[in-house]
Amino acid sequence: MASLKKTFGTGLLLGVAAGAVWVAGRRFLEKTSRLIDWGQVRRIAIATSRKATSDQPAAIPHKEERREHYAEMVRRAERPIADYTGKTLPRPLDAIYIFDRADWIDANIANFQLLFKPFEEMNQEALRYGSVGVKLAGGVNQIVISSQLGLLMGYLAQRVLGQYDLSVLGREPVTNGRLYFVEPNISALRERLSLDANEFEMWIVLHETTHAYEFEANPWLQGYMNSLLTRYFQTISKDFGGMQWGSSGVRSLVSRIGSNIFTSSNVLEMMMTPEQRHIFQQLQALMCLLEGFSNHIMQAIGKTILPSYECLKERFDERGKNKSAAERLFTKLTGLDIKMEQYALGERFVNDIVERRGIEIMNQVWQSPLSLPTMDEVRTPDKWIKRMERMAIGEAPTHRSEL
Repeated sequence: MASLKKTFGTGLLLGVAAGAVWVAGRRFLEKTSRLIDWGQVRRIAIATSRKATSDQPAAIPHKEERREHYAEMVRRAERPIADYTGKTLPRPLDAIYIFDRADWIDANIANFQLLFKPFEEMNQEALRYGSVGVKLAGGVNQIVISSQLGLLMGYLAQRVLGQYDLSVLGREPVTNGRLYFVEPNISALRERLSLDANEFEMWIVLHETTHAYEFEANPWLQGYMNSLLTRYFQTISKDFGGMQWGSSGVRSLVSRIGSNIFTSSNVLEMMMTPEQRHIFQQLQALMCLLEGFSNHIMQAIGKTILPSYECLKERFDERGKNKSAAERLFTKLTGLDIKMEQYALGERFVNDIVERRGIEIMNQVWQSPLSLPTMDEVRTPDKWIKRMERMAIGEAPTHRSEL
């Protein structure tokens, strides 16, 4: 009898356990139907961002006063930019926010969700017809991808000072962007580098306001960048959605890397199809222009409105160079080193054209998508100048795909 009770009790416990596992499994599969767990991304990103400072305040003191302080600086920056570029904004820049690191993470998670939407749709389609094993593997993938994305966002949240956010992939058209200033990072870096508060803050404001000018004084640019990003992520989604991840899929990817190894400038390009590489290079050229034009404006205007401009520039240059081995490895693995290359290439491109032909000729780049430089032209500005001259007399290509 005791043995029977023991057997019955064990069976009951096993039955309850099996039922619990079944319910938990159902919940797990439902939860892991998403490619990315954005709640996990946020938790990891915030935990990572807080490792930078153990005494980060819970709230930004005098937040509204600080917002008005930055808003006034933006208004002060608008006039010299307009005078130098010869362009005025269609509306004032009044969407200005003071963020802590968590605020910045939340704002950018919204943007990342839009970027990953094609992959989420592809993932849903794959899991709809997949086996339980495929779905469980999807759960592992979700944990890995969510963790990696959380670490990346947490790292960036420690370092970003300001951001011009246009939310280019939003469903509804955005008529003007938003300016974010991450107060804890600004304060920490200012103290570490022993910089004058007003001049340092104006330096950051000037950089982000020039980005606002690039998009808002040239409204077609948002649609063009939106179309490039949409096409790029659609091709990647389609590519990986159709790839069979068996031995043939691996051979296909290895073959692609082998074909691209001598013509690609980075690891990302090695894994791309010809169509993806073409779009990616267009995006790279555009980012080089945006960063280079912004840096050129900062240099031209900064010298006139910031007494310690040269000191600020020197300190920032040192900050970029004095990275730890871990930081350099992280930027290499994540592709952030490409952004650093964009700054340098783009600034040389703009400086060279302005020095030789003046800002009026440089401004021709904002006429239409056809006026934007290719990566080859970014590296060799003279080619862009000659193409603009041919366009003026009707001899240059009439469609972007012909470049």
